[in-house]
Parts: sequence; structure tokens; C-alpha cells
Amino acid sequence: MAGVTDRAAAQAAGMDPDKLDGLVDFLDRTYLSTDKLPHMQLQISRDEQVLLSVARGHARASGEPLRQDALYRIASMTKPVTSVAFMMLVEAGQVALDTPVTDVIPEFADLRVGADDGLHPRRPMQMIDLLRHTSGLTYGLQRQTAIDARYRALGLDEFQQKRTSDQFIADLATLPLEFSPGEHWNYSVSTDVLGVVVERLTGLDLGTVFHDRIFTPLGMVDTHFVLPDGKVDRMTDAWRLDEGGGISVADLGARSGWRREGRFLSGGGGLVSGVADYHRFARMLLRGGELDGVRLLSPGTVAQMRSNQLPGGGDLGSMSSAMFSEADYQGVGFGLGFAMNLDNQEYYWGGVFSTYFWIDPVERLIGIFATQHLPSSTHPVRAQLRAGVRDALLRGNAA
Repeated sequence: MAGVTDRAAAQAAGMDPDKLDGLVDFLDRTYLSTDKLPHMQLQISRDEQVLLSVARGHARASGEPLRQDALYRIASMTKPVTSVAFMMLVEAGQVALDTPVTDVIPEFADLRVGADDGLHPRRPMQMIDLLRHTSGLTYGLQRQTAIDARYRALGLDEFQQKRTSDQFIADLATLPLEFSPGEHWNYSVSTDVLGVVVERLTGLDLGTVFHDRIFTPLGMVDTHFVLPDGKVDRMTDAWRLDEGGGISVADLGARSGWRREGRFLSGGGGLVSGVADYHRFARMLLRGGELDGVRLLSPGTVAQMRSNQLPGGGDLGSMSSAMFSEADYQGVGFGLGFAMNLDNQEYYWGGVFSTYFWIDPVERLIGIFATQHLPSSTHPVRAQLRAGVRDALLRGNAA
């Protein structure tokens, strides 16, 4: 199979093009040829120069080949965008990390802890708890406790909620916390609440905030909460793992639920985007908050976001009470919007449809992987991607 890496650019950037091509071939053999994944799009850059860009497989069950400009449901890769929007408000002096959440969400004033709804939290929930998932909130998909069962009964983490932001908060406020804020880490609807905080502080809906303050300044032209009619042909189908181990279509691109107006604008998981757009967002983070002369955040704020913010400097292995998240646990910290490996400073996050991005600030690498397969925990592709790219570094030229 012919290589897909820009060989001259890769060598000039200190990377082995044969190993990058080998990684693509491995993914092709392991996941596409075996029908474990319907398609994949992978882009690797170093010093912001794209070295590898490949799109393979079929975008839809009807057989159309995957395009380089395909659009995907990025799910929880929305969370870093919401976190950036919030940190822009921190820099503007409108809110602080230690601001009590009840200052903006007064509906949470009487939250209790535990399934019996009887205990008051030991300390108030703060904004930092929403950013790092130490709020005590949960996801129904955790399927561990009586509390997350109540989330499922209310549909609080469903993709196509018809609630308004205020209705979402009102329903959430009827449920207890799993634990007092700051005591554990639990992957949750925290970033959805953070999105409502952004709406209330700005007086704008989240789609408008993202469009005006992040997407337009960064030139992200293909990232939306609602898929525009003119881009329907670029939207992929999404597949789900069957009980028998096969995959079947879960959401049709042509008739996707992401085309519907009137949905809850989920700061935790609602966006549609493409690889080129998300690469621009990741470049902004790699550059310390600036891209093409437009600055969204200061370098210090971005450094804070990608530093471990777990209480006591712990890792997810010691603090997590979650069954499911988009990260491993041992040796993994959590900052203000994404996880990071404590040993090499890579920071990253993914979505439940198996999209994924990671940034290595030391080696100045960005990787973006896109496919549409539920759930994201099915295959170890994310760890294989990071390991394969790091193996392609020519250490004599590495930073």
C-alpha cells in the first residue's frame, strides 16, 4: 500500500515517515479491514505542519467513501471548547475558579449528597469542580449507583434532549450528588452545567458564544451545534457495537438528529466538527492561546488548563469513582477541561463516538483521529495512536 505521509516534511520535522505509514497500515488492517470500525480519519502535525493526513473507509452504510472534509459528532470533544469559553470569562474578570456555582446557578442551593438525599455537601461546589469533574455530579451512563439510575430516568445525558438550559438545571437540581465536591473524580454532566454558567454570565446562548468568541476568530467554519442543511452531504453515519460483536448504524448522516433545532445546547457533548477545524482549535492550545494573530487566552491560562488540578496532585486512579470516562486512570491527571499524562505532559480528550485528539507540548505534536463508533471504550486505538506517533520520533532531532 502506498505511503500517505509527506516524507520530506516528516523527515525535516524529525519523524520517521515509514513508521507513520506503518501506523496507518496497522490501523487499516486491525480496524477497517476487519469491519471493527467503518472508517477513520487521522491527521498528525508537528510544529503545526501537517505530516500525515488520511481518510479511509465508508462514510455511510450506503457505501460513500469517507471524505477529507467529513463532519463528525465529536461528543465530549465539545468539553475543551466549553472550558476555553469559561476561562475566557475568568480572564475577563467575570468569574473565578473558586466562585461558588450557586452564585450563577442558584437552583443548586439545596443540593444534598447520597441516595437518601439527607446530607449537605461538606463544602460548596466551585467552578473548578465543574472544570475538573470533582463536582459530585454524574452521568446516567455510569450505571453504578441509584443516583445515576435517576439520571437515566430523566434522560439527563441523552444526545437529543428537548430541554431548555433552565429546564436542564431545574431537573438536575432535583437529584443528589454522588459525593461532596472535591472528594472524588467522576466523569459527569459537569461541563454541561459549565455551559449553562457561560450562557448566564454572557446573556447569550452557547452556540452564539462559541460562534462569535471562538469559532469565527479561529476560522473554524465547520463546527456547529446544529448541522446546516448545506453540509448534510458531508455528515457521516454513526455506528454502534452490537451484542454479537458487529456494528450497525445508530444515526444516519442524511437524517441525523444533529440537524434538529430546539435541542439542549450541550456544552458537554453537542458539537459537530471536522478534523481541519479541530486542528485549528488544537493549534491555538499548542501556541498558548493564540492563532494567526488572534489571542483567546493567555499562555499562563493555557498552562494552567493543561496542568494537573486534582486535589493533592492525585491521579484518576486514586480519585476516580467512575466506571466510564474517555481516559485511562493510572498516571493520568486532570486539568481544566482535559486529561493529561503525568509522565510526559501530553493532554487529550475524546468523544463517545470514538473521536479523539491529543497534544504533546514538549514534542509540539498534535494528533486528531475521527471515526463514528459507539462506545469509545470498545477498542484500544487511542493508546495505539499515541504510542505509534511517539515511536516515529527521531530522537536525535526531538526537542
